Amino acid sequence: MRSAMFGGLMIGTILGAAGPAMAAPRPVDTFVGTILADAPDAATINARCNAYAAEINRQITALEHEKGKATVNGTLQRFDDIGVLIASASGESGLYREVMADDVRRNAGADCEVRISTIGNKLGLSRPVYERLKAIDAAKADPATRLYLKRTLGAFERAGIALPAAQRAKAQAIQDRLSELGTTFEKNIADGGASIEADPAELAGLPQDFIDAHKPGANGKVKITTATPDYGPVMSYAASDALRKRLYTVYMNRAYPQNDAALRQMLDLRQQLSAMLGRKDYAALVLEDKMLDTPAKVEALIAEMAAAAKPAGDRDLAKKLTALKAIDPAAAKLEPWASAFVTQKVQRDLYSFDSQEVRKYFAYNNVRDGILKLTQDLFDVEIRPWKTAKWDPLVETYEVYDHGKLIGRFYFDSHPRPGKYEHANAVPLRAGIAGRTVPLAALVMNLPAGDHTTGLMQHGDVETFLHEFGHLLHHIFGGQTQRWAGQSGVATEWDFVEAPSQMLEEWVYDYDTLKTFAVDAKGNPIPPALVEKLNNARYFNLGMGDMGQLAYSNVSLGLHRGPAPADIGGKVRELANAYAMVPLPDFTQFQDSFGHLSGYSAIYYTYRWSKVIADDMFTQFQKHGMRDKATALRYRQLVLAPGGTKPAAQLVQSFLGRPISLDAYKEAVAKDK
Repeated sequence: MRSAMFGGLMIGTILGAAGPAMAAPRPVDTFVGTILADAPDAATINARCNAYAAEINRQITALEHEKGKATVNGTLQRFDDIGVLIASASGESGLYREVMADDVRRNAGADCEVRISTIGNKLGLSRPVYERLKAIDAAKADPATRLYLKRTLGAFERAGIALPAAQRAKAQAIQDRLSELGTTFEKNIADGGASIEADPAELAGLPQDFIDAHKPGANGKVKITTATPDYGPVMSYAASDALRKRLYTVYMNRAYPQNDAALRQMLDLRQQLSAMLGRKDYAALVLEDKMLDTPAKVEALIAEMAAAAKPAGDRDLAKKLTALKAIDPAAAKLEPWASAFVTQKVQRDLYSFDSQEVRKYFAYNNVRDGILKLTQDLFDVEIRPWKTAKWDPLVETYEVYDHGKLIGRFYFDSHPRPGKYEHANAVPLRAGIAGRTVPLAALVMNLPAGDHTTGLMQHGDVETFLHEFGHLLHHIFGGQTQRWAGQSGVATEWDFVEAPSQMLEEWVYDYDTLKTFAVDAKGNPIPPALVEKLNNARYFNLGMGDMGQLAYSNVSLGLHRGPAPADIGGKVRELANAYAMVPLPDFTQFQDSFGHLSGYSAIYYTYRWSKVIADDMFTQFQKHGMRDKATALRYRQLVLAPGGTKPAAQLVQSFLGRPISLDAYKEAVAKDK
């Protein structure tokens, strides 16, 4: 899920609202209007950015010179309107950087992203704005407004508002540079996609549709890229160990060495900023407003989850080694490029499950329609095609209606293109504000396109699709009743934002759900027995997988406990291998393509903590039924709809009737024996 940090103020993904509905749209809503989905050139994007920058600066200046008593309806509303502008500009420009068809327009988006971030950093260190907000007497305001004001003031303070003027200027310069480096880091990853060449014979074991789509070139070789539709199938199915190793090698060295310099500067500047603000390190600073608000709490979580996952991981590894030796009796250890391939063999041999067999039931067009239908069935909404401008002919557009009322719009940009963002994320474009604006977002993914001829997906791709769509639903459902844009949508603590999406992944293992869209080329639905095998096999490799995620969490946290190490790659391998059950080889430079080091910095653990919460929340659906509308409606009302108007722990407790527990996670990770 994309997000943006400006001067310590979380805007964009974590921008939202709460409280009473406004009577009518405000001027800022008209200014923001629609995005330039079909911007024909960089000049158009630049002009839009200029207009945003001028209006944001104008409104910041007006707020800094505001006269009279500071009030909720005046001062806080003006501040929130500025947040609408910054978040909208950031979302748009980030989308252009990710999806535009040529480098010139992508660069224009990246440049605008940095420019808007710089203005946001200035706002986050504006002493006059802070003093006006601090002067507001919110004693009689509603609880959501009081929480919004409290969190806003806290963000100013963490940004360095209490520093002397010269130090504030230095802090802003650091934050501005970090914004530039973050955009550079992410763009280098997008531009760093690589490819290898293979002999046609090396494609043995791969699905026939994959082979059909990869014809040899004039030199008789087949081109295979690091994009997900190529990388996933090759690592899972190619019988050639040499092919898998070559592809793994280039994949794990994407954006290297160019991103090492950017990452080193990011780490050093983050440490410098945290020292200026009186914190031991950047991890301590960035965690202060999270559910787990200290490095010690994150370390304790990682340790507790590892204690639960390691025994299952040991069993997984033992099964894989046995399967590997059946292929190569001389094999002494499991190499990372063999892990996914051997996983398929274990699933076939021990669980009678073949992922290629299930793959033929997941064509993109059907999966897309099935996910939309699931949403309509669970949450009692209607999703209709939306006729609007778009940046590529394959982009799909939709509107969401709740009993006839328009409540959201979204784009699907689902398929790879040269230069496009390589992974999957949800990009919030407009916050939903009660009585004023309709939530708008885009889902950017890299999945095969079309029907059973060209669009077959792995089951994991379906899971990713539903996960990212979960963010989009949170953005829409959490943007209906909020007064403040700063509390709309996915505006909760950052280490909660993945939980709703991770919980939604459970539905891709439910037969009653799958039978509605998982069909083969002849229209035959997926057999119940195959779904049963899928579920029997799903817990195998969960322990190893979770240990791998804890490894990434340890990398993210560990790199932010001080200045950049002399050998970043070596330190990353050390941190990862403390938990990873298949160590990263010395030739990998994974840090340069680990995009979360830009946006998430020290808090990749979010995915693990959110998984604990997701498993816990899912117990309600296990109890009442996965397609129980009453439970789904209660979940929508109690967890998604409030946005950021309450602390996340309160949202979860109201749904569960008790505090968060690790019990469900521990039970799940131990299921495979």
